[in-house]
Amino acid sequence: MARHTVYLSVGSNMGTKEENCREGILRLSRFSAISAQSPFYRTEPVDYRDQDWFVNLAVCVRTDLEPRELLLKLQAIQTKLGRRKDTVRYGPRLLDLDILMVDDLVIKTPQLTVPHPRMHQRRFVLQPMCDIDPNIVHPVLKETVTVLLERLDEEGQALVRM
Repeated sequence: MARHTVYLSVGSNMGTKEENCREGILRLSRFSAISAQSPFYRTEPVDYRDQDWFVNLAVCVRTDLEPRELLLKLQAIQTKLGRRKDTVRYGPRLLDLDILMVDDLVIKTPQLTVPHPRMHQRRFVLQPMCDIDPNIVHPVLKETVTVLLERLDEEGQALVRM
């Protein structure tokens, strides 16, 4: 079985946000080894702006799960912790676990796109990834997360390290 290095974004903006993220990471650690974790950030919502700020961070895991299997496990964690499917797109959520990158794979299926299709536009993704490793290279754009972060417009993507 292949051993994969996976970067995930973890976020919450409902209830006890930081605790929701910690619980998601704890459950993730039951089937994947957490190899690195960024600091927590308070982050301004993007796209759907009429909601509370988020708590976000990134984690790097090592796993034997294939990407589709990992996605199903992450979705199960989100559901068990109370996330519902009938919510507003980009709206409030108890827990969000997004696969950002899997090794240097490029995957496009109806269920999963890797690298995450909007990661290069999101300060709340790129800053935590830079905290883990500023030299991570986006497998499609062929740029480091540091370069992608430096290119972002400051407008509407505030974040504060906790």
